[in-house]
Amino acid sequence: MTNLRESVHEVVRLEAVGKRYGGSGKEVTALDAVSVSLSRGTFTAVMGPSGSGKSTFLQCAAGLDRPTSGSVFLDGADLSRLGERELTKLRRERIGFIFQAFNLLPALTVEENAALPVRLAGRRPGKDEVREVLERVGLGERRHSRPGELSGGQQQRVAIARALISRPAVIFADEPTGALDTSTAREVLALLREAVREAGQTVVMVTHDPMAAAHADSVLFLADGRIVDSIEGPTVEQVAQRMTLLRDRSRTQPEFPSQSRRPAGTGTNR
Repeated sequence: MTNLRESVHEVVRLEAVGKRYGGSGKEVTALDAVSVSLSRGTFTAVMGPSGSGKSTFLQCAAGLDRPTSGSVFLDGADLSRLGERELTKLRRERIGFIFQAFNLLPALTVEENAALPVRLAGRRPGKDEVREVLERVGLGERRHSRPGELSGGQQQRVAIARALISRPAVIFADEPTGALDTSTAREVLALLREAVREAGQTVVMVTHDPMAAAHADSVLFLADGRIVDSIEGPTVEQVAQRMTLLRDRSRTQPEFPSQSRRPAGTGTNR
C-alpha cells in the first residue's frame, strides 16, 4: 500500500487493524490486519456477508471500539494515544453518527435533538445555526415537533441534521436506510451525497443494500474480517453481483482477484 502518512487528503486510516473477541480457545477474529486509507470529501460504502466484520470496521474506525492490534488515525489524530475523555471530545467535535434506529430522544423537539451534539460539547447553538441545518434536510417547518410525530424518513433526517451540525470531519452511518422504504431511502442517500459534494465532508456507510452502496464513490467489500475487493464508481448491478460471489465463496477461500479498479485514495490489505 502506498504510504499516505503525510497525505493532506486522507481523513481516515487503518493500519493493520485487528479485532478479536473471546479467549480460552474460543477466540473470534472480527478484523484481520485491515489496512485502508479514505480520502477527505469522499463517500465510501462498506459491504460484506453477515459476520464479515463490517460493523466492527465502522466501530473501530469511528473510535467506538478499540482494536486489539494496529492503529486507527482520524483527521490526523492517533486514536490509540487518546484517553477516554479525549476520545469522547474527538467524537463530539469531529465525528457525526447516523444509525438505523435513529437514536433520537423522544422528549426533545426536532430542534433540540439536532442541537444535542453542540450542547454536549459545552456550547450553546445559535438559532440560525440549528435552523440552517434543519432547512438543509427539509425539516425547517417541523423544528418544534417531537420524534413521535414524525415519519421514519423524517426521523432519519433529524439524525442526519444532528450529525451535520458540528461540521464533523467524518460522518459514520450504520445501515442508515435499513428501516426506510425505497423512496425515502433515496432521499436520505441524496442528503449524504450532498454533504460530500457541497460541504466536502467524508461519509463512511455500512450497508447491505446494493442500491444504497451505488450512491457512494467507492465500495469496500469485507469477508472473514479482511478487505477482499473494491469497486470505484459502483452500479447497483456490479455491487449485487459482487455480493452474490462473496456469499457463495467458502470461508476457506477469503481472497480472490479483484475484478474492478481500486478506489482512488484507498489502500487494501497488504
